[in-house]
Amino acid sequence: MLQDPSAETFSKQLLDIGDGKVAIDETGYVKLPTDFCTIADSQDTLIEQIFPDVHTQYINHEWLAERAILAAKNVDVDNLNLKIQMLLPGNLVSYKSIDTVCDDSEA
Repeated sequence: MLQDPSAETFSKQLLDIGDGKVAIDETGYVKLPTDFCTIADSQDTLIEQIFPDVHTQYINHEWLAERAILAAKNVDVDNLNLKIQMLLPGNLVSYKSIDTVCDDSEA
């Protein structure tokens, strides 16, 4: 994002929203500028717009690094992640981990 004008604009717009500098409409919602983000009518449409051909492009790390979907709630993030994972070839595998120290001397 360094020296990326669109990233700088997005960052400023996001800060303005967070700082309450953006007008709120009569319904109480913030009206986003048309160039602020991608508008989609469903999660599936959003995924297709942001990650087109993800089933073949997923191996291209640069392609992946240029894309992101921001969501306000973890439940939405989890749902989006699962939908995107289901588009990838191969079997879905979950790895479990625990973040604890067994012995104080290991800390």
